[in-house]
Amino acid sequence: MSDFDMNPIYLVANGDFRLAVNQACWQAQSELEQKIITAVEALGGAVQRAHPYNAAQQHGFIDSQKYGMEIFKTIPPDAPVIVAIAAEQHSQHVLAGLMAHAGPLLIVVHWSGRQRGIGGMLNLNAALAKAGVAYSALWSENFDDPAFLGGLVRWLKKGSVKRDLSHVRKYDKTDAPGDAARVGKAFAKTLRAAQAIVGLCGEGCLGIDNARIPDELLAGAGVFQEHLSPTALVAKMRSVTDDEARAVLDWFNARGMQFQFGAVEATELTPAQVLNQCKMYIAATRLADESGCAALGIQYQPGLDALVCASDLVEGALNNVERPPVWSDGRELYPGDALPHFNQADQCAGLDSLVTYRLWRELGYAPETTLHEIRWGRQYTDENLDAFVWLWQISGAVPPAHFANGWRDARGERQPPLYFPLGGSTIKGVSKPGWIVWSRVFVAEGKLHFDTGIAQAVELPLAETQERWQLVTPQWPLMHVVLQGISRDQMLARHPSNRIQVAYTPDKASAVYGMYAKAAAMKELGLKAHICGEANA
Repeated sequence: MSDFDMNPIYLVANGDFRLAVNQACWQAQSELEQKIITAVEALGGAVQRAHPYNAAQQHGFIDSQKYGMEIFKTIPPDAPVIVAIAAEQHSQHVLAGLMAHAGPLLIVVHWSGRQRGIGGMLNLNAALAKAGVAYSALWSENFDDPAFLGGLVRWLKKGSVKRDLSHVRKYDKTDAPGDAARVGKAFAKTLRAAQAIVGLCGEGCLGIDNARIPDELLAGAGVFQEHLSPTALVAKMRSVTDDEARAVLDWFNARGMQFQFGAVEATELTPAQVLNQCKMYIAATRLADESGCAALGIQYQPGLDALVCASDLVEGALNNVERPPVWSDGRELYPGDALPHFNQADQCAGLDSLVTYRLWRELGYAPETTLHEIRWGRQYTDENLDAFVWLWQISGAVPPAHFANGWRDARGERQPPLYFPLGGSTIKGVSKPGWIVWSRVFVAEGKLHFDTGIAQAVELPLAETQERWQLVTPQWPLMHVVLQGISRDQMLARHPSNRIQVAYTPDKASAVYGMYAKAAAMKELGLKAHICGEANA
């Protein structure tokens, strides 16, 4: 393939299903597209937008699977395609078209915390990898840096972009410290023999295809899925009394959680919203108990968002060992335990959270675990630290045990109205400094895979933290993370999801031990395990 013989290049803009979200993100998307077009044209290429701006809707995104299918029918099957992402996007809108497309594919994202494009790119990348679709990806802050331009030139010439994946290696039990491999393998055998159920309250409605695991793949690990209707959760909420909900809110207040209450339902957090979430917390716990669930995922999805407040306060509370007690017929449910919850019913995170929680308990580590979104990051330098510090963030599912002072550091703020029309409280806070193990379960080549590594959660000055919060979603909790032996570009090139699972360990040596024990467990459960980055204590 010679220079620039791929003209024209068709540009696709994938978006959300919600009109208000697409309208709010359109300016950033339009600016991104212009930067891409300018860069391609400067190299002699030509870009043709594959679908028009919709003046009535005031955006030019693909906003449904139906529309995506229609658009890809108009693109020549061998033509090069660029998917430009500057916003949260739902992969299912374009996945059908991309799976059938034969031409070179490039995903381009703006490196910015203000938009959700980075997570959107990783989400789509993972969905394409799961589907076996070849793709390349590029990212840039200003689209004039050598890495971006060099990658673009290569894609225009060769139809692909090579990435450095030297930080990834297959798990080898001989590298494991002490008896970590033996302990992890024995744990997995016990888990498989005992079997476990993970509950799914809704799935797939947000187009996160890479988050879905076929039941037959999970069965080999001794884990089975209970597919619960979200309407069952709403129905169960109706059986919870006002007094029961008030007791949960009183428990939060007694533990020191600080709710930022106002009076305007449309834009502020109100006691009625939190009480609705307290009913969901009780209902979710009872529903999980009735089905024998060892972990639970609630997908706060289209339809559910019109009936009840956001699930995030519920999720964070369930993920914490110290949480409000829930009773049924005089019996306390899951006493002395968290009920691991995986945000948006991400089944890959569900398997990960189940294994992590139980293995960490066996190892004597604090077992609370959560997923985050890989949101953004930048270099930070002062007299104590000189490193690229990632900002990981999730919409509220973080257990307060991840904060330095537990519930006393938890702040309840209203979910952004753009995404959460009925509101509800987040669990806002900054994750404490310490060593963590990160991981991701994913599907590729028809098999379950597992990537893991160690990292350090760090403390940044208040001014830096506040500035970073304003660059992302200020109502949500965050974690400042320094990866070990992995550059920014290596992480983006490899990581098979916008989601990442984290759990704390007592120190660095414990992190290495726990990481290897968990990798050994995942391999025994039938997953292809990989160690990423530095792995020495």
